[in-house]
Formats: sequence, C-alpha cells, structure tokens
Amino acid sequence: PMLNGTAVREARRDHQGLRRVSEDPEVHLLAAIAWLERAQDATPDDGVARAYSPAWNSYRRASGWQASYPETTGYIIPTFFDAAAALERPDLRERATRMADWEIAVQIPDGSVMGGIIGEQAVPTPAVFNTGQVIFGWLRAHRETGSEAYVQAARRAGDFLLGCQDETGAFARGHSQFAKGSTTTYCSRVAWSLCQLGVAIEEERYVEAGRKNIEFCLTRQRPNGWFEDNCLTDATRPLLHTIAYAARGILEAGLLLGEERYVDAAHRVVEALRARQRGDGGLAGRFTSDWSGAAEWSCVTGDAQTAIVAQKLESHLGDPRLREMADGLCRFVMGTQNLDSPDPGLAGGIKGSFPFDGDYGRYELLN
Repeated sequence: PMLNGTAVREARRDHQGLRRVSEDPEVHLLAAIAWLERAQDATPDDGVARAYSPAWNSYRRASGWQASYPETTGYIIPTFFDAAAALERPDLRERATRMADWEIAVQIPDGSVMGGIIGEQAVPTPAVFNTGQVIFGWLRAHRETGSEAYVQAARRAGDFLLGCQDETGAFARGHSQFAKGSTTTYCSRVAWSLCQLGVAIEEERYVEAGRKNIEFCLTRQRPNGWFEDNCLTDATRPLLHTIAYAARGILEAGLLLGEERYVDAAHRVVEALRARQRGDGGLAGRFTSDWSGAAEWSCVTGDAQTAIVAQKLESHLGDPRLREMADGLCRFVMGTQNLDSPDPGLAGGIKGSFPFDGDYGRYELLN
C-alpha cells in the first residue's frame, strides 16, 4: 500500500540497467535544472523542496513534493548562479537570489540554520552542518549582488559555528536531532565554509577555526584514506555521500589555503575509490574500512559528489586518470536519469539510490 505504479515501474526499470545516455551532456544538465526549478515552484516559499517521492514516504507520511530544505537550498544557490552564467539564463540568477533572501528569512535568531525541512519541528532547532552549507549560498549571493545583508547573515552564522567548536577543533555542540554523534568527519564541509567566510571578509578568526576543524578531521583519517565517524547511520560502513562530503571539505580548504597536506588527504580518498570504480562508472553505496563495497546499490548523490572531487583534483594535479574517473561517474549518473517520464517530479531528477529501491533516499529524487 506504500507504493504506486510509477514507483514500482521505475524500480523495475532500474534493475534492468542504466538508460541510454545522450551524446550531448547538456541534455541531462538542462533536465536536472528544470527539475530543480519545479522543486522550487512546488513549495509555498522560495526554498527548494527536499525531494520528490512517487511512493508513500512512511517517515514523512506523504508522497509527492516535500517541503523546502534550508540546508541543500544553501548550496543550490551557487549552482544556480553558475548555471545562469554558463547557460546565459538570467532567470536562474533571479531564482538563486530569491533562495538567498528566503534563507535569511528562516535564519534562527542565534545565527544558525535549522535542521530538517520546513514544518518538521514545532520549534526549529539549530544544525551545525546545515549552517555551514547556507554560508556558501550567502557568500555567493553577496559576490553576485553586492548586498551586505548576505554578509551579515553569513557572519552571524559563522559566529554561531565558532561557539559550537571545542578545543580539539571538533564541532561538539549545536548538532541537529537528525545528526547522531558530535564529531562527524563530514563537518569538514563546515570548516571549508568558515575558511571561505574568513577569506571573503578578511577575518582570520573564521579561517583559523576552519583550519582547526580540518586538522581534527585528519586525525579521523586512516592511512588508507578511510574516515572514522563519518556517517549518520552506520559509521562502520559510511555512505559514499558522507565520504565525498568529507573529502570535498578537506580538499577545498586545502586549495583555498594552499595546504597541500589537505589536498593529499583528499587525493588518498579518491585514489581508493578509483581503484573500486565499476565498469558502468558507478561506485558502491557504502564502503567498509578496507574500502570494500558494502552495498549492492549505488548512492547516486555520492557518485555526483565524487565526480566533483575528482575533477578538482585533476585540475590541480594534472592526472588524466582522475578526469576519466569523473567522466565515468558523470556518465553513470546520467544513465540513472529518466528523461521521458510524464511525471514532472520524476522527469530529469536524480535519485538517491540506483536502483530506485536502494537504501539511501529510497523511492526519492533528492534536490
């Protein structure tokens, strides 16, 4: 009773294999952007719906479009500014600006960003990770528009994050009810946001706080590149999603600050994953501490994120094997995309898992 025909048919089709990929990658890009536009339009505000599910979602007790998600809307803002420039689409720039203004409207008075989606909690509570992700959006909106309101919001968010950090560099306080554990390594992406904030407004205290957390995260990395304490649900078999989060934050901080140690740490992760890339270009959805794949399904979110890290490393190191890895991952993600569905919530969207009934974001297309 929790499923419907669309969800069942899509999962069955996925189990038959990847779809045909267009020779022009822009076809897939435009379809994904159109899905995000519909996700923004589906909400009563200017945020972006967290997901679309053609199946009944037992946790949220609903199907269809979900409410706006402040965390991910935060980093969709830079995506839309980039797309507006690359595709000469000023309408995407206007959408990104509305998202940034909405993020200010829902910012908690202590400077933080709430955990979960709009309406999920009677009283919104702070979330360290989400706060860091929205800083990216505000900084980019300031760069694009010059409005000081975005800098002020980002500074309040940064001050909240500094108050959550302990003497080790970990963010020991301020985690949402959805994040188990106070030292999740993927908070390196929060550290990166602090470094970016400090560089943008020339305040070293934010940079030093970010650097301190990256140094802490490196203590959680094993010699083979694998991270301890790096998953919301199973730290012994972390999701590719959170593995890529951790690697991206460490890499970006290294590139921003000129710290090759950080770049090397991210490179170890990507090299371990490159050795385990499948023939179809994808990766397992979870990995154990010896980098053995621990899921038959793929975490498509993590595949896309890993492609970004590999691309950035290739640009920095000049290793063509990293570009090949990234291209394979992108082809895999494009092959998971249904471009022809009459369901506007399914067409062009990117699933949490492939096949659709995998354990991450089961029967959901995530923003």
